[in-house]
Amino acid sequence: MPPTFATKDTSTLPLNVIEQDGLEHWLKQQPAHIANWAGNSGFTAAVGSTLMIPGPDGTPVMALAGYGSAKSRARGRFHLASAAAALPEGSYELTGLPQERADEEALGWLLSAYAFDRYRDQKPATARLVAPTGIDAARIETIAAGECLTRDLINTPASDMGPAELETACSNLAETHGASIGVIRGEALLELNFPMIHTVGRAAAQVPRLIDMTWGETGPKVTLVGKGVCFDTGGLNLKPGSSMGLMKKDMGGAATVLGLAHMIMGLGLDMQLRVLIPAVENAVSGNAFRPGDILTARNGLTVEINNTDAEGRLVLADALALGAEDNPDLMISMATLTGAARVAVGPDLAPYFTDDGAFSAVLEDAAAKVADPVWRLPFHTPYESMIEPGIADLDNAPKGGFAGSITAALFLRRFAGDTNYTHFDIYGWNPTAAPARPKGGVGMGARALLEALPEVLGL
Repeated sequence: MPPTFATKDTSTLPLNVIEQDGLEHWLKQQPAHIANWAGNSGFTAAVGSTLMIPGPDGTPVMALAGYGSAKSRARGRFHLASAAAALPEGSYELTGLPQERADEEALGWLLSAYAFDRYRDQKPATARLVAPTGIDAARIETIAAGECLTRDLINTPASDMGPAELETACSNLAETHGASIGVIRGEALLELNFPMIHTVGRAAAQVPRLIDMTWGETGPKVTLVGKGVCFDTGGLNLKPGSSMGLMKKDMGGAATVLGLAHMIMGLGLDMQLRVLIPAVENAVSGNAFRPGDILTARNGLTVEINNTDAEGRLVLADALALGAEDNPDLMISMATLTGAARVAVGPDLAPYFTDDGAFSAVLEDAAAKVADPVWRLPFHTPYESMIEPGIADLDNAPKGGFAGSITAALFLRRFAGDTNYTHFDIYGWNPTAAPARPKGGVGMGARALLEALPEVLGL
């Protein structure tokens, strides 16, 4: 179940949030037995530190959570999630938290209760939080639920999250929100002109498919396109084992747009939302596509295949071409697309590409506000020649290794038509546990987009 806020009752304890430079002042305002207990316990108010304060009979009467300094907080986010993980089970009500940090910390607290326990019992934080005064609790619960959906989808191995299971997840989400959904499978992809989705997925046990979900009848048109490669062996350009271990997360783009779609629909934003997910497995079989093949995409462009492990851009290309035919006001793709993006910005930043400077300015302000960091990379048009092999219109894997994330983004832009298009090259995985972000699947960029969309679209 998605995490929710606690209801205040007689067992709820006050949780005092204390910055390091305010600890001495706070102690002076307390009764002697509380000040002595805190002092003798060595509580320093460092980020993540906690302390239970007992009453005369030994029963806790309050708790303390350290909030460090501005300098120490700059090195992370969701700082109170550390306290949530350290405190004993029960419900807590915050005091002393700056109001401008309430949304971030409340969300982080909820996300600290996330655990992927499908295959083994886990131990998430059991300390529950009463919604801080002044926040929109229902909104934050909806955002947390969307993020938990993304994490669950990414964390599920391909044995239980192939194209068919990803389709089921989409159907369940559509049913929850009253959205419409259509799916094109197998040979019908050829009949309806989605040749690259079919080609990439045809060697797998589960047939490839294009999932098309729509919701909303008024407002601007927003189309989200998510890469749904449920497992990527690399195809005939087979990955080494060390590179294949995390490929269950290669549908992280699809998982992230579904989490974002849940947020949009759950909050009832006034828009016409469309979600397109090409769901495939890139497998090895007698009918797998080959290096040197030339494919013709939905929009008529020809693509020379120089590496079958650069398959994500192929399935996205057909989906983007379809999305562009509807002339949306905004089209966004999200994909775990290139290792080059990870080399450039590491696992914690969501790099994105856009030609719209105004959109970028709003997005980056929103990202800072909601602690969902993004970083703009350029659609550098002079590099277009790097994706033009001569024998075909486009090359899916330019040689040389330079600017791999940029050339992949330029490839995708060729299929977005004249739409206002933004592409996210995300990682979708947290390699090291952090407050509110356990090791494993994680959403990137979705909350920043959710915060930015109303201003961008004039809602």
